[in-house]
Amino acid sequence: MTPTRDRLAWLKGGHVSCQDQPPVSEHPRRLVLLGAPGVGKGTQAEMLSQSFGACQLSTGDVFRAARTFHPDDLSPAMAEALEHMRKGELVSDETVLKIIRERTPCLHCGGGFLLDGFPRTVAQARALDDILAEEKIQLDAVIDYEMPLEIIVARLGGRRTCAQCKAVYHVETHPPKVAGICDHCGGPLRQRDDDQPAAVRVRMETYHRSTEPLIDFYRAEGLLVSIAAEGTPEEVFQRTVKALDARPPVAESARANAGPQ
Repeated sequence: MTPTRDRLAWLKGGHVSCQDQPPVSEHPRRLVLLGAPGVGKGTQAEMLSQSFGACQLSTGDVFRAARTFHPDDLSPAMAEALEHMRKGELVSDETVLKIIRERTPCLHCGGGFLLDGFPRTVAQARALDDILAEEKIQLDAVIDYEMPLEIIVARLGGRRTCAQCKAVYHVETHPPKVAGICDHCGGPLRQRDDDQPAAVRVRMETYHRSTEPLIDFYRAEGLLVSIAAEGTPEEVFQRTVKALDARPPVAESARANAGPQ
């Protein structure tokens, strides 16, 4: 497997270049990843990135990185996003699209890309289509990781986070050596309010209500690949690769000729 990319160009935007440029793949994977909290999408993104050499492009990582930058290092779009977050607001579609457009060179990454956290709405998906058409790039697939609600509730409901160092455990699958105590720093482990079963159910209802139109949109485009997210991470990964391999590759001539319709 290839090492995780540094993603410097993605995190900072502008004219910044990544320190480790991936080799140009003959058939780079260009994917969008969807999945509710708790399905293990982040783990799959990391495994897919390492396997394919594709760069994981997470908008959440951009927002988290922006909080650590000096104000002089923030692009206008990143400054707008931080202002939304300081007010407790969702980052607007317009601002998210500005952030993506600041990073269009990342869409040409030689190893391909995994878009994670974007798009979240049909409006964003249509805008992404326009951006990709302008850049003469075509998506290979949109992977939707699916899991029954009860399993998600069990996964998130069993999660515990250290109050001091923020290390994460699970009461069944990754318990601490001493119940309620962090292995790393000895701090107390707590259950987040939004990991309570009732809160998880509300989050899932909200997620599915907002995501269903997006899934329908990509299904209509013939790009949707639904993957059962139950089982070990390796089992889900193998399931994903098998489903992707079963799809006909996007012809290079189609990639080269893709443009505004």
